[in-house]
Amino acid sequence: MKLLLDRISLAFIAATSAYVGVFAYFATRTWFDTFPGFGLRWLPQLGPYNEHFAKDIGAVYLAFTALSLMALAHARKPAVVPLAGATLLVFNTLHFLYHLTMLHVYEPLDRALNVVLLGLLVVVSVILVIPAKAVTNRKVAA
Repeated sequence: MKLLLDRISLAFIAATSAYVGVFAYFATRTWFDTFPGFGLRWLPQLGPYNEHFAKDIGAVYLAFTALSLMALAHARKPAVVPLAGATLLVFNTLHFLYHLTMLHVYEPLDRALNVVLLGLLVVVSVILVIPAKAVTNRKVAA
């Protein structure tokens, strides 16, 4: 069960990271002006456009895509998933905490979506760092 949960979590992070990474790196200005898409705009409220920053964000998210896909390919190796999860947890937690301090710049729907979506990435990252043995031991003890 833990392996399946890890694989779903890694695939989710890989897909969302690929979306942000490709968009930010290869369509930098459009990403800044229209992210996350779907008629929503979350970046202009946070400050002026900066191509270097946008490219760096794209590169980071593409790196998370690669990390997630490699961990997905090697998910049966004991240290791989927790190591990837710890890396993703650090970023996703700090990213989430920052955005919590910036909710005042958004409309109510955008506030809620920021909290839910960024919070979900933290939860998914936590799933990855939970050792498989902890899940197995909990079932045995119950």
